[in-house]
Order: sequence, then structure tokens, then C-alpha cells
Amino acid sequence: MKVTETALPEVLLVEMPIYRDDRGWFQETYNERRFRELGLPVDWKQDNLSYSRKNVVRGLHYQLVQPQAKLVRVLSGAVFDVAIDIRRRSPTYGRHVCVELSAENGLAMYIPAGFAHGFTALTEMACFSYKVSDFYEASGDRTLLWNDPDLGIEWPVSTEDAVISAKDLQGKCLASAEVFP
Repeated sequence: MKVTETALPEVLLVEMPIYRDDRGWFQETYNERRFRELGLPVDWKQDNLSYSRKNVVRGLHYQLVQPQAKLVRVLSGAVFDVAIDIRRRSPTYGRHVCVELSAENGLAMYIPAGFAHGFTALTEMACFSYKVSDFYEASGDRTLLWNDPDLGIEWPVSTEDAVISAKDLQGKCLASAEVFP
């Protein structure tokens, strides 16, 4: 297992070996002992799956009540994954990192609490898995506007082609959003 910092040092890429042969492949996706040795969180409260068709944009989500760290990966297909630091006192406040996660590359991304998160499906269908460090609390649910120009995210999908939920279309721009201190 290999852990690599991204442009935002607290957001980490986690690479678990994939063992391929003529039958297919095998990958250990979580090992509490190994995660602990590498200084990664091991206390996950909930696992979630989403299935999205191409150009679906989900996010940018975060919870102010019961904030969640996330360990995200793709089980089938590929996504363009985004994490944004929304902690006002952080030296990287407002900065983001984007990574392609796919079933083929087998990468996972660790996103600490205090970050907004979202993704868009790059393939016809994408199955996205995430572990979270706390339970979902609807009263704390918040959304940043996915295409807020102040964030400067270069999404691989146009505004015209993006498929977005009504809730996510109501997201706030970072300048007016309720964020972490």
C-alpha cells in the first residue's frame, strides 16, 4: 500500500496493489492494521454507494453538523473527483484538488473533514464507493455550487451537458456559503 500527498497535503491518494491474472484481478481495499500503520483513519461509521451515468455531477457536498472524513473509490467506470478546503483558517482555504479515480487505476482518495467533495462520471456508468467517519446528519448538509467561478475547477463536462440534481443546483458560491471556521 502506498500513500501520496496531493496538492492539498491533507488530501491523500491511497494506492492498494492490484493483482491481475488471466481470470481478472484482486485488490484488498481496506485493511485496518495497514491503515493504522500508515496513519490513516480506521474508525469508519458508514459505507455508501452511488451509481451515476456519464456527465452526472454530484456535489459539492459537506456536513457542518457531524462533519465527515471520506475514503472514496470507484468500483466500476471512472470519475473526475474533487475536494475543496473550506476551513476559513486553513492556509489552503478555497483551494481544490482534482483526481481521476477509476476501477482500472484502483486509486482511493482520503478527504478529511472540513473539505467539500464532489465528482462527475466520466464513463457511461460509474459506481462510486465511500466510507465516512460519521453518520449522515441532514440538518448539517450543505452544498457548494459545483461551477462557482471563484473555485476555478476545470470540470471535464460543460454546464450544458452536466446532469445535476435540483438540490445541487441550489448550491451556494463559496463567498456566501456557511463553511468551517
